[in-house]
Amino acid sequence: MRAIVQSTASAPSAREEIARLRAQLERVQGRRLDAPVLPVHPALASLLPGGGLRQGSAYSVAGSMSLLLALMAQPSQAGAWCGAVGMPQLGAEAAGALGVDLSRLVLVPEPGPRWLAVTATVAEVLRVVAVRPRGRAADGDVSRLAARLRDRGAVLLVDGPWPQAEAVLEIESSSWVGLGRGRGILEGREIAVTSSSRRWPRARRARVMLPDAHGEIAVAPALPFPEHEPVPVSVSVPGPTPIRAAG
Repeated sequence: MRAIVQSTASAPSAREEIARLRAQLERVQGRRLDAPVLPVHPALASLLPGGGLRQGSAYSVAGSMSLLLALMAQPSQAGAWCGAVGMPQLGAEAAGALGVDLSRLVLVPEPGPRWLAVTATVAEVLRVVAVRPRGRAADGDVSRLAARLRDRGAVLLVDGPWPQAEAVLEIESSSWVGLGRGRGILEGREIAVTSSSRRWPRARRARVMLPDAHGEIAVAPALPFPEHEPVPVSVSVPGPTPIRAAG
């Protein structure tokens, strides 16, 4: 009995075991699971692990400048300095319309062939950095940039694929609302966004107005319930009663 009690006392508690497994997972993933997150618009929060942009992490946004700017808007409004590297087509007016605070936005339109080094340097001083890669980055350079992001608590938004991304956001469908049968006024664009992450067993999906009728980000209105279709009813009509001659 004494040996059993001693063995039980020396065994790690459940809390210690959870802490050990968590530390091991963090070492494998190269990031903290409890890292603070930067806020995003409520229409986009469900698409991101933790409901926001996790500091020290990278995110892949597949081919949508509007969606990338929408992710940058709330952090800039909350006081975070943001930057865009290698995006000469990025319009300040469009960024401002989607909510990006232009007084906290730094643009590096043409970083040249050393775009990755420029991105790492910008991440030293800015909290959110968006970049459009100019080719494939070497694995070693990606790992060094990831370490820089974790050290500075910065967030990287990549316009295109990126290894070790915290989440990958893609536009599944896009449609403009407001047009009738060949004529009308465009009132907004509704997009369906899917997000995949190693933290989730399956991809998530959200419908977003980007922009809405006021040129801003908004949750897409709920789809109306389909009307019940009438259920066909089979009615049996008896045929004419045969008449027999009597007599």
